[in-house]
Amino acid sequence: MTSASRAADPRAERTRAKLRRALLDECARRPLAEVGVTALVRTAGVGRATFYLHYADLEALAVDACADVVRDAVDALHAWRGRPDPRTAPAALLAFFTGLPPHAPLYRALLSPGGGGPLGRVLHRDLRARSLAERELAGAPEAPLVASAVAGAFAGVLADWLHGLVAGTPEEIAHKVWRLLVALHAAPWGDTR
Repeated sequence: MTSASRAADPRAERTRAKLRRALLDECARRPLAEVGVTALVRTAGVGRATFYLHYADLEALAVDACADVVRDAVDALHAWRGRPDPRTAPAALLAFFTGLPPHAPLYRALLSPGGGGPLGRVLHRDLRARSLAERELAGAPEAPLVASAVAGAFAGVLADWLHGLVAGTPEEIAHKVWRLLVALHAAPWGDTR
């Protein structure tokens, strides 16, 4: 079975959903580093071989289980149309940050300070691709540079906030991040000679 046909298989998706749910349940009780495959498959009600059919290891499952946070972040940053209010974060970005605390320990395990780690790489890749596509569609200057800067700044600040290196409530950090990203987009990118 190819990976494309496996992805389209509803049974495989139900199994992956069980595994993702079981991981989130396990991580609500203990850190990811203390979760074992044996306990996880027992919670999910699947066999160990089934786990390895779908995931290389627990980290791969954890990144998949947290993929929604990446999609939510990318969507939240692009949830406005027209001219954005440069001082006030969109409601979707506020909701994103206020929804993070319940699973913050798991996100911290996958997102290292500065925005690295397996979840940080996925966040950076997806956010950069979306930002690049939107800047290119708008004909904005320096699309690749700004897309990289937006992705790096967002992933870095998010990770540092989750690790306690940047202070602020979820609401405060949402507004600060928003102003930072608006400034990156608004910077004069013309010829500097």
